[in-house]
Amino acid sequence: MPKFKYILIYTILPALWALSFLYGCGSSVEGKPVITVSIQPQKYLLEKIAGDKWDVKCLLSNGANPESYDPSLTHLLNLENSTAYFRIGNIPFESAIITKVTKNKPNLKIIDSSTGIALITGTHSGHAGDLEIDPHTWTSVKNAKKIASNMYNGLVEIDPSNKDTYTKNFKKLLQSLDSLDNSIKERLDTHRGEAFIVWHPSLSYFARDYGLRQISLSPEGKEASITMMQTAIDQAKEAGAKVLFFQKDVDSRQATVANEQIGATLVNINPLNYNWEEEITVIADAFSQQ
Repeated sequence: MPKFKYILIYTILPALWALSFLYGCGSSVEGKPVITVSIQPQKYLLEKIAGDKWDVKCLLSNGANPESYDPSLTHLLNLENSTAYFRIGNIPFESAIITKVTKNKPNLKIIDSSTGIALITGTHSGHAGDLEIDPHTWTSVKNAKKIASNMYNGLVEIDPSNKDTYTKNFKKLLQSLDSLDNSIKERLDTHRGEAFIVWHPSLSYFARDYGLRQISLSPEGKEASITMMQTAIDQAKEAGAKVLFFQKDVDSRQATVANEQIGATLVNINPLNYNWEEEITVIADAFSQQ
């Protein structure tokens, strides 16, 4: 981050925060109280539960890359003006942002949306025994139910007066998620044990849910070495993988080059899309249409 940006954050930001406090701590300009999430799929789920009671802000815009995310002054102000922050958990930028913001607002309520989820490790380095947590918990419908549950509990805690509304919305969301999960199970039942390819290993939890095997061309999410790439290509060919998922605006073009040897169907996805259910359906359809 450029030096002048640090100066803005640490000198101007506290003053702006103080001004925002004057027009109502935790309130948006429109008068609704503000809560902030980290990623768009969280926003999708939280808005289903919160209804029109809250103004839900999101740190990451649609299509942004969490690996290179650098919060703007507006994002930091939105977070400081929030009643609560629903972090997704295990994404590195979250801890850095919390450290910055809580200096000015130490009483900010922080809720980890991934609490209680059985976490997967060892997917992002390509080295056996690696214990780095795979953060992509939201790419699982089962996990989405747990994320929604954590969000529901958080909303009731900070706003018990609207518990009945949140409970009604939450139950409706759970019914929708159960229906989606059952539909995917039915479509993918005959594909259990099959392998698929992905550039960045973002579908580990989806794979676990439906008995699939994920092969990542670049576990570290960057340009892969020739040796690493060839090893993954050989694994994919041996496993008979028929689908290769990639993110057009984020992934390296190495993915399409590698597919010249593999011959899989290329499927463009965006796991961080606000239209979370639509993305999960696209991923499931890629298998059922083979």
